[in-house]
Amino acid sequence: MLKARDSMIGSLVTDALELAKAANGNSDAKSIAKVVLTSDSYRITALNRAREAALTYRIPLLNHVLRVAQTAVMGIEIGKDVTLGKGVYFVHSLGVVIGGDARIGDRVRFYGNNTVGTAKDNGYPVIEDDVWIGAGARILGPVRIGARSRIGANAVVLQDVPPDSVAVGIPARIFPRKDMDDVVL
Repeated sequence: MLKARDSMIGSLVTDALELAKAANGNSDAKSIAKVVLTSDSYRITALNRAREAALTYRIPLLNHVLRVAQTAVMGIEIGKDVTLGKGVYFVHSLGVVIGGDARIGDRVRFYGNNTVGTAKDNGYPVIEDDVWIGAGARILGPVRIGARSRIGANAVVLQDVPPDSVAVGIPARIFPRKDMDDVVL
């Protein structure tokens, strides 16, 4: 039980560091304190880590109560089987729905009113690290969104998106990211 608690605390500290970098560009003590004390995104991830702990410890009804509180207070719906990476940044949380067993990588940015789920009960998306999801975007079905990709505002993604790509339109068309041409990874 002590190991799981330490794991949750470690996750909360890592989330604070990653969110400070995403929101303020650095992870000094002032930026971390600002994120922890004022960021809705940090509160959402902290509630989600508490929900994960409730499931791990099999505490009856706690996950459900925290989910309802998260939805009512923060305006976001995250399913109980969703995996959130470190430092997931909800720029605007209102209207975000992440369902089923979707997997969200590290430092993914949600710009608001997004749906990550399924339309046909045929599987859920996997979103890799450092992806940005524009306002109103929908990512549906058993698709994989490659690392460092950008999903445009109001795009509807129904197919895999390779790493370092941009997806725009309804249904989304996929293009290579122009700003990645000269980047050496």
